[in-house]
Amino acid sequence: MTETTTITKSIVEIKDITAGAGALGLLGYGMPGVLLGLANAGIIQAGSVILGMAIFMGGVAMFTAGLMEWKKGNTYGMAAYGSYGLFWFSFAALFILPVLGFAKDTGGQGAMAAYLALWGLFTLILFIGSLKMSRALQFVLGTLALVFFLEAIGAAMGSGMFTVLAGYIGIISGLAAIYTALAPVLNDIYGRPIAPLG
Repeated sequence: MTETTTITKSIVEIKDITAGAGALGLLGYGMPGVLLGLANAGIIQAGSVILGMAIFMGGVAMFTAGLMEWKKGNTYGMAAYGSYGLFWFSFAALFILPVLGFAKDTGGQGAMAAYLALWGLFTLILFIGSLKMSRALQFVLGTLALVFFLEAIGAAMGSGMFTVLAGYIGIISGLAAIYTALAPVLNDIYGRPIAPLG
């Protein structure tokens, strides 16, 4: 007598019910971005308030958002939020390391210009990717790329005019990022699009 064994294969679909990382990631740029823009424009004094915001709301929040996007399989979000989180950590380190005696200084105008230009190039590439996304995100990334390039020119030329201009554009870009972060939150709460993203 022969026994027949039947093997049944089941497909299990796992529904992702975790929250989106976009709001946290964009707030991680927008809030410290506005403060840094205010300082670059000469409206407020640069100090520990900016470094604190850069490290925690910028670095920790954005890097966490990058990890959340990695878990969801979103390479663009992971690269953007994770990298900008590390940008904020490195930005804070530029000022903290010399004070702690681990570096003499930032390396001068040329080094700072190269640092800012690289971040501008990175942002420009993300902006190109955002052309298939919302108009609000395109505006945030487009203005952020402009901020980086203006700051790079200002650093290279030792010209405060470019830094001040970058500051004002940075304020607008940061506020746009805060709007872009919170619009989906409000739309979700109200169940309808009350804050358009384009």
